[in-house]
Amino acid sequence: MSIIYKRRSIRKYQKKDVPDELVIELIRAAMHAPSACNQQPWHFVVIRDERTKRKIAELHPYAKMAAEAPVVILVCGDPTLEECKGFWVQDCSAAVENLLLRAAELGIGTVWCGVYPNKERVKNFRKLLEIPEHVIPFALVPVGYPAEHPEPEDRFKPERIHYEKW
Repeated sequence: MSIIYKRRSIRKYQKKDVPDELVIELIRAAMHAPSACNQQPWHFVVIRDERTKRKIAELHPYAKMAAEAPVVILVCGDPTLEECKGFWVQDCSAAVENLLLRAAELGIGTVWCGVYPNKERVKNFRKLLEIPEHVIPFALVPVGYPAEHPEPEDRFKPERIHYEKW
């Protein structure tokens, strides 16, 4: 539970590179997420190019920090890989959460910036990164060593728990 409590959205990063082997470790963690029928309908685009990251910051109103992050990972869903149709969103969400938790464990900062289901963002990211039409840009994750350290907060709300019936 400690890593769950420790994980926070980090929007400011040190000017320090994240080595490729750590990026692969984050994606490895993402790929170990559960998925419907174990179909793993995801793809990952790793972005390090400065110009592309600046363009991402322009395209996504809540991802301005992408321009400063050493690495940005775009998690994409591929419904053509599904045997159990319609679950790719849940599958990709689990993959993103695994990535975020592993990053926190490694002392790396991340923030989840939604792309899907915003049609304009999906279209813009598909065009910018030359993503095939059948693949859906799902979530953007800027990655870097934290230049901020928000305090953990207690988000437990017992009033949201219902037993047996609403």
